[in-house]
This record gives sequence, C-alpha cells and structure tokens, in this order.
Amino acid sequence: MAGIRLDKVTKRWGDFVGVDTFSLDIPDAEFLVLLGPSGCGKTTTMRMIAGLETPTTGDLYIGDQRVNDLEPKDRDIAMVFQSYGLYPNMTVYENIRFPLKVRKVDPATHNDRVMQASAMVELDDFLHRRPAELSGGQRQRVALARAIVRKPTVFLMDEPLSNLDAKLRVSTRAQIKNLHSQLNTTTIYVTHDQIEAMTLADRVVVMNKGLVQQVGTPTDIYDTPANTFVAGFIGSPAMNLMEGKLEGGVFNGENVTIKGLTKKYSGPVTLGFRAEDAEIASKKAQIGSKVYSMELLGEATMVTMKAGGALVAVKAGKEYRSKIGDAISASVPPSICHLFDKSTGERIAV
Repeated sequence: MAGIRLDKVTKRWGDFVGVDTFSLDIPDAEFLVLLGPSGCGKTTTMRMIAGLETPTTGDLYIGDQRVNDLEPKDRDIAMVFQSYGLYPNMTVYENIRFPLKVRKVDPATHNDRVMQASAMVELDDFLHRRPAELSGGQRQRVALARAIVRKPTVFLMDEPLSNLDAKLRVSTRAQIKNLHSQLNTTTIYVTHDQIEAMTLADRVVVMNKGLVQQVGTPTDIYDTPANTFVAGFIGSPAMNLMEGKLEGGVFNGENVTIKGLTKKYSGPVTLGFRAEDAEIASKKAQIGSKVYSMELLGEATMVTMKAGGALVAVKAGKEYRSKIGDAISASVPPSICHLFDKSTGERIAV
C-alpha cells in the first residue's frame, strides 16, 4: 500500500492547458474523488497517475518513488473504466483470472484469489457465464473483481458507474464503498456526478478548466464552498446564488432584502443559500416573487421562483401545493447565508 503525491503537475497540448500546476498529497488508503464537469482535467490527472499521459512539468510519486518515467505496467495500479473492457470469449472466471496469468503469478494461487475477489462483489453464481449473458451492473462487478484480484497498491476508477441505470448506480456505489473499507487501498475515483463524490469520498477535489477549485471533505465543500463555482456545482439542487449589493449588513437584490448580515463588508456581492435552509413563508418575507415551477419529490416539494436575477429553489414540506404564477414569499435566516465577491467569485471571509 502507498500514498500518492502530485507536485506542481501540469499537462499541456500546445497552448491548451489540460491540468495546471496540480499539487496534492493523497495519504495511504484514502478514497479521493476528482470531481468536475467534462473537460475540467480530472481524467487527464488520473491518466498521468496511471502513466497513460506524461506530465509536461511536475513530478508524480507513488509511495516514495518518482514514477514519471515508469511504464504503466510497473506502477502497480489497477484501473476500472467506464467501459467494462471484458473479453467476450472468456467466462467471468477467466476474465477475473486474466491479470494473474499476464503477470505470471503462481498458478497454484489463482483459484483462491479469483474466488476471493468474486465473493467480494457477489459474483459466485455467475462465474461460468460469458459477459454477453450478464447485466450492465454484473459486468461492472466483473471489472471490479478483475482489479481486486491483482491486489494493487492503488486503484484508479474512471466514471465506473456512468453506464448504469439509476437503481444500479446506487447499489454499485454502496458496493464500492464497502469494498474500500475491506481492501483499505488508496483509491482515486473520477466522476462528474456530485452525489457519487459526496457519498464515496474521504476527500473531494473539485476541478474546473484544469484548475483545482477546492479540496476538502464532502462536509467542508458542501458547508463552506470556496467560490461560486463550487457552490453552484455541489448539491442537489445546487446552492441558490443571487447578485445584489451589501451595505450596513443588509443585502438588496431584485425581489430580495435580507437583513442581519455582516457589517464588515460593503459592495456588490453574490449571496448564496441552500434550498433546504429556506422555507416558504405565510406572510411577506425576505424574498417575494411568483411560483416559477413546482416539483413533487415524494419526501418534499421543490418550489422555484425568480429573485435576484436568478432561479431560486426552496424545499417545502411534502404536503405543500401551489400553482405556477401564484404570489409567494420565502424566509431565509441570515445565519445560513454565504457571501461571495461578485467580481472574483471567491468566498468572503467574515
């Protein structure tokens, strides 16, 4: 087992910068998630760790060893991809066993190791089948078992759940979480799905346009986003963000006035709050507008209105009902509001 260190790692193609001066220490056995939209640099970062891409500048370490010049096969890593990459002419058993044969592991140990990996992902009843006879979720579990059987130093997972339907994503996500607790192996997981990141990670790295926006625990990133990008990317729904002016502790924007904020800062700001931290008010409150849409979620009702030049979501009780166009008010406790610099998007420390 080993930790990973990235020291000012940059990847360029001509004038295009895919990853810009990425530095991070990943302790042994940590589950780290690289999160961001398509094209943000997360997969490029993983490919550099794997040895599939060469850094333009900077250094990569696995344990104490600098690995920039090591071939992928010499880095003792196992990868799980979005596409399962199974051999269609082989049974599940042989697919799982294949890495052991390629690496010339003692054949006398193969059966025990295959059966151990199979049991971890609950595939014992499918070992005789071929990939074409399996569901998508079962195929992904074969890919996981094939990675597990090698007992690598590091697991790299590149959007392994994106081809699965919603129900299978939930169950396979739980399986990956449980596997990590059993294997206790350093894992780097790439996804654009913030729910996967929040539920799986020990720490999350939020990336955008090749730059690291914030590194922290899921709680840190959810409760104290470093900037408006992180605030608007994390959460379902994302944090409400409204532009306005703060003066004397009062925020004023289109259809919104919130008193009781900090008096240490004045000027144009972006104010943020989460849907679950506000509530629909029975009388005129801080936000007044009309219902833009209403969504029944089962356990709650999501009400959306326009305020501060943006769509604003408020999570109401599951019994709440209103019609599009109805006048509505929402109350927002000032203690739960976040403030960001309007020009830079950076969090305002107060």
